[in-house]
Amino acid sequence: MTTTIQDNGKQLVAFFEGRLDTAAAIATAEAVKPLLEAEGKDIILDCSKLEYISSSGLRIFLSIRKDASAHGSKVVVRSINADIRQVFAMTGFISLFEIQ
Repeated sequence: MTTTIQDNGKQLVAFFEGRLDTAAAIATAEAVKPLLEAEGKDIILDCSKLEYISSSGLRIFLSIRKDASAHGSKVVVRSINADIRQVFAMTGFISLFEIQ
């Protein structure tokens, strides 16, 4: 699992690649810390190369959303595959995030 963050001025874009399972969650939580501290920038979670997300991964996404909301920012999840979309639908995350 790799996580890369790009700052394009108005937004922070996090690119997730691989499987965001329980084993990868600790390293991923560390990698996304800049997103939790960002103020005044919207956050894009690019999942075009994300193959799988576990409940640990969902918790990371939820903490990003919570902190962004506290800072007046919004979070957009983009390019999720059909399997991840189904997980988002079953867990109610589909209504918590703007999905593109």
